[in-house]
Amino acid sequence: MNHKSAQTSVDKDWYLQDVGSILAHFKVSADQGLSSSQARKRHQQYGPNSIQSAGQRSIWQLLLAQFMDFMILVLIAAAIISGIFGDLTDTLVILVIVFLNAIIGFIQDYRAEKALEALRKMAANSARVRRDGELITIPVEQLVPGDIVILEAGNIIPADLRLIEVADFQVDEAPLTGESVAISKTTQALPGKVHALGDQINMAFKGCIVTKGRASGVCVAIGMDTEFGKIAALLQKDTDNKTPLQHRLTRFSKRLSLIILAVSALVFALGYLRGEPPVLMFLTAVSLAVAAIPEALPAVITVSLAFGAKRMVKSNALIRRLPAVEALGSVTTICSDKTGTLTQNRMSLEKILIAGKSYNTFPEANDATNDDNEDFWRLLGAALALNNDIEIDGDGKLLGEPTEIALYLAAQQSNYQKPELSRTMPRIGEIAFTSERKRMTTVHRVLQSLQGAKAEKPEIIAFTKGAPEVILDLCEDSLGENGRQPLHKKSIRQAVEQLAQQGYRVLAVAYREWNNLTPNELKIEANNIEQSLSFIALLALIDPPREGAQEAVAMCRSAGITPVMITGDHPATALAIAKRLGIAAEQDKVMGGEQLAQLSDAELKQAVLETAVYARVNPEQKIRIVESLQSHHQFVAMTGDGVNDAPALKKADVGVAMGKVGTEVAREAAQLVLLDDNFKTIVVAVREGRRIFDNIRKFIKYTMTSNTGEILTLLLAPLLGMPIPLLPIHILWINLLTDGLPGLALSAEPAERGVMQRPPRPASESIFAHGMWQHMIWVGLLIAVLSLSSFAWMNISSSTHWQTMVFTTLTFAQLAHVMAIRSERDSLFTLGILTNRPLLIAIMLTVALQLMVIYTPFLQTLFKTQALTLLELGVCSALACVVLIAVEIEKWLVRRGVLY
Repeated sequence: MNHKSAQTSVDKDWYLQDVGSILAHFKVSADQGLSSSQARKRHQQYGPNSIQSAGQRSIWQLLLAQFMDFMILVLIAAAIISGIFGDLTDTLVILVIVFLNAIIGFIQDYRAEKALEALRKMAANSARVRRDGELITIPVEQLVPGDIVILEAGNIIPADLRLIEVADFQVDEAPLTGESVAISKTTQALPGKVHALGDQINMAFKGCIVTKGRASGVCVAIGMDTEFGKIAALLQKDTDNKTPLQHRLTRFSKRLSLIILAVSALVFALGYLRGEPPVLMFLTAVSLAVAAIPEALPAVITVSLAFGAKRMVKSNALIRRLPAVEALGSVTTICSDKTGTLTQNRMSLEKILIAGKSYNTFPEANDATNDDNEDFWRLLGAALALNNDIEIDGDGKLLGEPTEIALYLAAQQSNYQKPELSRTMPRIGEIAFTSERKRMTTVHRVLQSLQGAKAEKPEIIAFTKGAPEVILDLCEDSLGENGRQPLHKKSIRQAVEQLAQQGYRVLAVAYREWNNLTPNELKIEANNIEQSLSFIALLALIDPPREGAQEAVAMCRSAGITPVMITGDHPATALAIAKRLGIAAEQDKVMGGEQLAQLSDAELKQAVLETAVYARVNPEQKIRIVESLQSHHQFVAMTGDGVNDAPALKKADVGVAMGKVGTEVAREAAQLVLLDDNFKTIVVAVREGRRIFDNIRKFIKYTMTSNTGEILTLLLAPLLGMPIPLLPIHILWINLLTDGLPGLALSAEPAERGVMQRPPRPASESIFAHGMWQHMIWVGLLIAVLSLSSFAWMNISSSTHWQTMVFTTLTFAQLAHVMAIRSERDSLFTLGILTNRPLLIAIMLTVALQLMVIYTPFLQTLFKTQALTLLELGVCSALACVVLIAVEIEKWLVRRGVLY
């Protein structure tokens, strides 16, 4: 069924139209809603109210992708050639390796897809609608244009709605606009022609959350036609970026293939010129090509990434695309959202200013020790506990505006309990907060004085809180710890300005009492209640940093990673938190969205090198920031949770979405999902990424050195007048045995010492940098010389087992080598032999299998081997140990700064 748009080009700007014309357009009554038949027809016409998944791959696509790697294609070609001209066993061994690699990769990719699907299902919800004149609850997918939707605090808005009724209604639009403060809504048509999403205050958008009040609205767009869906549609046009490892391996594979072809042709030509049979030399050349191909590399990479992904899940990081595991290790810049990632995503009361004095908290209701100030703190505690519209659901969760929740919790934690206070001071009226008034007042009958028996009990008391500039104009004096005193407005305004510059959201609290007046005699109107107030205190609130965030930022800096904050929040708040966390220094400044918009691409490219904090930015500007950083060859990780973050998540080298509060679109765009929404988890993931890259590099170092030894053994033997030292089956067995088990076990190697005290590897850096190619050549030559030395043993001992000795020495030498390269710098004896138990087990198993090939009659026939004497086996082992000693000497020279 085609999904037809719910809007026409004439009817897009719903916020400009009055409620009556919109209801007429959709042929619906606000009181009755759609009829069942209307809803059924529209569902058939417009389709389900759902967001189409961006980039989700089918099972067949996942499976086919496992065979698209260049190295795998080369390996399959080698298997075909080997099957045509050589032993069928060789072909079967190669194909088994390819198949096993594909199965491992498929399982891990499939698990990642299913895990994300589970997250998508967690975000599913229902909607309350009015149909046939009755309120019913339906699955969100069944919403249709024209439905009358009922909303209340705590609801996730199920579609784009034009509001038709509101009652003190506020919406958190951070998932769509990035604005961290809840927006008060209205029903009036807006003047003008064009309004930004954040200014469309008579609309409620899909995916946003109701924080306060109640409302009803008519559904004007569903699914992909919503603002939420439009951004999702844009994401589907982009393709995933390749990671540094993918770029490195692509270059490595192409160059290696050319080298293999050249060396194989050289061996064939040399043998042919020496008069060897052409068929024999062709088989030898094919064997050499098979020996040179690191067929276990794709499997090792996949398993390393899969194990890394599994470890990351335990640290609350869900990998959506396996290559992102390694890519995290190359990150040079982390662009992080503020709210929820670096901060706790909840407002907290941090300072109370009273008559020029600052307090971090106030004493508990039953713990005031000074009779002179006890009455004051009780009054303030009652104001915070009672002056709010907080509701508590059946699970005990607080529902309401974040600022009110913060004040409520501050009072509650200091033992000022709302239920108890409400019994002694029941609410008899309220004057609601509006964006125009910027204040809220609650009026209470006083049944029991807060000041005890020593003071006169007022009959009625009113608490007012709101913007300081508004509250101050309504006050005539102030109340301090020592009683009433003159109101010093100038000093209070200066304090408000200082707190705002420090990033705090500042509120003022005041009160008024009425004596000898009954509730029936008091008119609860703003003009009557909100005048001649007594100022109590300034309250400074902020979204505090997460626990461990400051340490995580410091770890980033020590690892050569630059943390950058990009937020839709207020510039002063963003800069204050950035300074507190160590992202920005005292002299740093914040760049706002308006300032950024005025910069050309060239100017922004220069500015990003000097800017650590961005505030009030829109989705397009986030992309510009990422692109400017990437133009300096920075490898950028970007965090986000809203639909507005999704394009930047897609553009970044590593997109990191929030798993708790993140939207479905953001998670689809990202490669990594933080299950705890914590910046610290990103740093843990970066450390894991570096460990994985190090281990992949160790495997390449190990397998390419081993293959170099095999190539040189086959190449040098004819040049030195020796017969072919290894048969094709020997080569395949060595590669399957030594590359497979020990190579896979290298993926379990712990992180190198100081892994987070070194700078990231440049994305353009060769995978063979830091002495790796030199190591491959000289150690490969050493392995070849030691293996061919077995041929010399034949002349000394008259042994006829020389080919089996070459075979065994080559195998044992590679096992000695893999133990030696567990660390690029530290000695094996410093690491400890038991610190990688899987590798130790793999080596023991490999030795056992090699001995079976030598001493089992059936396998002797298959592999054309002979049983070695104890002395001959000892010679093979001694020659292999030379490799371990030589590599330990190399690492000692590296530690002393002599090499590389």
